[in-house]
Amino acid sequence: MSYDLVVWEGERPADDKIVGRVFDDLYEHCIDSEAEEPPTERIAAYVAALLERWCDLTEDEEDTSPWSTGLLIDEAFPIRWSMAEEASAYAAAVAESMGVICFDVQQNRLRP
Repeated sequence: MSYDLVVWEGERPADDKIVGRVFDDLYEHCIDSEAEEPPTERIAAYVAALLERWCDLTEDEEDTSPWSTGLLIDEAFPIRWSMAEEASAYAAAVAESMGVICFDVQQNRLRP
């Protein structure tokens, strides 16, 4: 089990109720679909920024990465529980600085 964040581009939903519906729609479109869509440039840059701080799990020889699966570019930002607080706060701050919407699945709310 992991602590999951989901990020996307677009207009920031007005409140957490609306974002829940947006998340459900995105989940159905991206996860429950057979169609594979490459990440946008902004999402790829976001992932690169996260990987500047912590390496991808597939390259983690020191067991210091907070990611619970890899390749991170293919995932919804799953974080090991032991590092969830630090990594999710950092990931949310990076998302905000890059104009990316960050949804905390566990808390069912937008971050930050």
